Amino acid sequence: MNKRLTKSNDKLIAGVCGGIADYFGWDSSMVRVGYVLLSIFSAGFPGFLAYIILWIVMPRY
Repeated sequence: MNKRLTKSNDKLIAGVCGGIADYFGWDSSMVRVGYVLLSIFSAGFPGFLAYIILWIVMPRY
């Protein structure tokens, strides 16, 4: 089976965290919490920049 990393319909902002959760079979809430914690502990900017890049690069559904 060929899986693709795409944005999810389960979205709060752009569907990036939901898409990552769908791809790996994880809970989307846990991915969002992990993303927020990673962004806080990395001084915020790298996490924000990575989210913006994924928002632009990831295809829709």
